[in-house]
Amino acid sequence: MEKIDKLLLAIFLFVALFSAFPKSAFALDLQTVIRNVEEQYNGDSSYVEAIMKIKTGNWDRTIAIKGWSLGRSFSLTKILKPKKEKGIATLKANKEVWNYLPRIDRVIKIPPSMMGAPWMGSHISNDDLVKANHVDLDYNLSLIEETPKLWRIKCIPKPDAPVVWGKIIYTILKKDYVPLVIEYFDEEMLKVRTISFDDVQVMDGHILPLRMTVQPEDKPGEKTVLTYTMIDFDISIQEDFFSLCKLKKMRTYKSHLGRNRE
Repeated sequence: MEKIDKLLLAIFLFVALFSAFPKSAFALDLQTVIRNVEEQYNGDSSYVEAIMKIKTGNWDRTIAIKGWSLGRSFSLTKILKPKKEKGIATLKANKEVWNYLPRIDRVIKIPPSMMGAPWMGSHISNDDLVKANHVDLDYNLSLIEETPKLWRIKCIPKPDAPVVWGKIIYTILKKDYVPLVIEYFDEEMLKVRTISFDDVQVMDGHILPLRMTVQPEDKPGEKTVLTYTMIDFDISIQEDFFSLCKLKKMRTYKSHLGRNRE
């Protein structure tokens, strides 16, 4: 009887100890890790302001932008500066994407074939801007390296997935699940570009990198640096905000922090 009691006690202690550890300590959920990285600037809803600096072989330029998002299905981005491009906006509603050009007062729908095209001459694509792809759902994920500080996760497209890249490799810091580097490859498995992240800070209760640098592989002297200057999460916003009407006429709304956003 005493042996049985000791066995039951050992089982109880094992179950209690197992329950005390997070799931990630025993089985890494790659899908959740990648989804957290892809949605780190969105949350359930968000408002962001950012500065994008573009350097090419022929010119340099700086663009100020603001944007709203609701989950992973809706986003709206608008250019604030420079004056020449002020008012240009990009809308994503579910799987549809449109651009609004105020100079000709015209809305243009972006076809799937153009999602990989550069946005405003930068090294960021239309797809990057609106996060049209769901990497955690459209790719098969595998852990290719693990160290005490980081994971390296390989993403290969699922058959018939409507994606731009032939392969993506994420390098993610274990602490706070913060991305360090994301490498993108074409269908021939040649590296096309690298996105690196730094300046990790706490923004509205979220730990995330406030600067991302996009470096094209074939143009080492060029780059695009996107720096987030403000992020509000969990703002009060509804699906009807993300409409073609809103794309052309941005109304004022009030965030959950009580600040007005034109």
